Amino acid sequence: MDYVYAPGRNHLFVPGPVNIPEPVIRAMNRNNEDYRSPAIPALTKTLLEDVKKIFKTTTGVPFLIPTTGTGAWESALTNTLSPGDRIVSFLIGQFSLLWIDQQQRLNFDVDVVESEWGQGANLDILESKLASDTSHTIKAICIVHNETATGVTNNLAKVRQLLDDYRHPALFLVDGVSSICALDFRMDEWGIDVALTGSQKALSLPTGMGIVCASPKALEASKTAKSVRVFFDWKDYLKFYQMGTYWPYTPSIQLLYGLRAALDLIFEEGLDNVISRHKRLGTATRLAVEAWGLKNCTQKEEWVSDTVTAVVVPPYIDSAEIVRRAWKRYNMNLGLGLNKVAGKVFRIGHLGNLNELQLLGCLAGVEMILKDVGYPVKLGSGVAAASAYLQNNIPMIPSRI
Repeated sequence: MDYVYAPGRNHLFVPGPVNIPEPVIRAMNRNNEDYRSPAIPALTKTLLEDVKKIFKTTTGVPFLIPTTGTGAWESALTNTLSPGDRIVSFLIGQFSLLWIDQQQRLNFDVDVVESEWGQGANLDILESKLASDTSHTIKAICIVHNETATGVTNNLAKVRQLLDDYRHPALFLVDGVSSICALDFRMDEWGIDVALTGSQKALSLPTGMGIVCASPKALEASKTAKSVRVFFDWKDYLKFYQMGTYWPYTPSIQLLYGLRAALDLIFEEGLDNVISRHKRLGTATRLAVEAWGLKNCTQKEEWVSDTVTAVVVPPYIDSAEIVRRAWKRYNMNLGLGLNKVAGKVFRIGHLGNLNELQLLGCLAGVEMILKDVGYPVKLGSGVAAASAYLQNNIPMIPSRI
């Protein structure tokens, strides 16, 4: 029984957790198993090989950790760095802020580069820091690829270019929680040393698995990193990888089977097709926002996100009321504005196992809510703008041609 019942389906349009596909739910609907039996290591081996594909790496080593994205952050930091190490980290929204807080509490020397919320990472400042750091005191660059609080996507290829231009050996650590499996992400090509994501985002699984992928350079750094780690220690995983049993502690059996089903769905659609689908959904949402006469929190086209859109409301509207009304009247969940943008924006998540008609239902609901809270929207305007674009751009479903 639902805690708070409403008829029909709940319309989940937050930028994670996201909708779970029926095949994944069915795959997870199973009893517990002994993870030391031959079946689970065999399953885990295939998962580790296939997870590398979503990072677009052939050389990285993945770790499937029973944790959230926050734990994956800590794993990335403590396995590669030592207390007092200098990190350059970009503050552009709530989740980059939280990662910086973690970095500081882990006793790293964090050189914070702050931008106005709605802007991307200031790479001009990064360039000046790299140019002046001839003694290579900077040990890592930490960046959130896709900041879900503001709907901003950063240019990772440009970060790698700057590191290469100045021949700087700093590690390149990337939070890909709301980007990997939805946005273009190329771990090997962009020279990313540690990338991480969470199961509840574009993979469309329940929360509970942090997936970290480490480059050979990061694995080498882990041999001398002096940060204290126990639960998140890669060395323990690598020991069990060599033994062929894979798990230093008990994994979630159900999540492993769910991950197998989720990856199968992604590969059946094709990862590049998944990324293209997210681009369509993001573009359609932005066209709807424009038709409503509202603004995107993201200040430049180069930073727009294809997994979440943060919509700025007029000063006379509290965006939290839009989120409350969505849940109370329309059985829909939208994302709240967080911290500096609380009350100023609401967020439409469009990532994971989601199609165009589902999105149009969300946009229709948002229009009714805007009308409810006193915004003079023309009903159907955003839906029409999104529909016109989608009708011309949705491809045929390959399996049904």
